[in-house]
Amino acid sequence: MPRTRGRAPAGGRADALSKEIVVGAAVELLDELGERGLTFRLLTERLNTGAGALYWHVANKDELVALAADQVLGDALTATPDPSADATAELRTLALAVFDALDRHQWAASRVTAPATLPNTLRLLDRVGTLVTRTGLPAERHFAVATAIFNYVTGVSAQIIAPGPTIGATTDRDAYLAQTAEHWAKLDPADHPFLTRVTADLRDHDDRDQFTTGLDLLLAGLRTT
Repeated sequence: MPRTRGRAPAGGRADALSKEIVVGAAVELLDELGERGLTFRLLTERLNTGAGALYWHVANKDELVALAADQVLGDALTATPDPSADATAELRTLALAVFDALDRHQWAASRVTAPATLPNTLRLLDRVGTLVTRTGLPAERHFAVATAIFNYVTGVSAQIIAPGPTIGATTDRDAYLAQTAEHWAKLDPADHPFLTRVTADLRDHDDRDQFTTGLDLLLAGLRTT
């Protein structure tokens, strides 16, 4: 993310920190307080430093949260790919690792966006693309298929884990699903026969199972192709 670096604080305090330390502390605060609760004041207290030292490494809160989300994504990419393993199975393992990492840090889910620009987002897309090239798919289909899988993994994870402004700050997942299920139940079955029938499934479903179901359909199509 482009920015203009500010002036280094007096006394060399910027040298006492690295961007990795700043971002790591931000991840901890985001896990504790969420994106709304993260402030530079709390971060300076956590790191026992001044605001100038932080601004030497990051331009603003938006950049900081984006970098923190990218670090979370990096945690899902630590496993070394097995070049002898089935590429489609490796894609499944990778996708689930990403979903689980974002589920552990739910504030990060909506921050992993396409097109990829930050380091670990680029690594994820490149790893997906590399695995797609091993499936035997024609080369002219590599970009479309790789980006489709990448967009599913990142976009659907965000939609399932952190559905954005639909959920209020004080509404947890179970309450949100219960409210939505009640809304569906009041619909006219003649107009919405499917939705009125699956209200209990909406209320009680498992997010990871929902993600895996779509992922397996996508990868089954890749195998068939």
